[in-house]
Amino acid sequence: MISIFKEDERNVLLSLDLQEADLSNADEFKAELLQIFEAHQKRIILNMQNVKYIDSSFLGALVAVLRHLMSVKQDIVLVAVRKDIADLFALVRLDKVFKLYSSFDEAVAN
Repeated sequence: MISIFKEDERNVLLSLDLQEADLSNADEFKAELLQIFEAHQKRIILNMQNVKYIDSSFLGALVAVLRHLMSVKQDIVLVAVRKDIADLFALVRLDKVFKLYSSFDEAVAN
């Protein structure tokens, strides 16, 4: 579901290999992402270019991961989010909570 694309001294760059991010895979996503974080202890940059649909349960899993990371002074950044999904983030005001970037390079630079 999640593959490691690259890692540097500050970040672990991941790719989410799902087209539909929904209730059927939200718990597995959360567990896998937390496991990756525990193994690397770095800021997570998650490429979401393959995701064409996301539902509220998956958004909840993302928020749960973010809360955990914030509790240990780390962060999760989302890149390559489709416009319709970015619009959903804006609608539910998650664009104020998550940092959204167009590319890994832009995310790594910030």
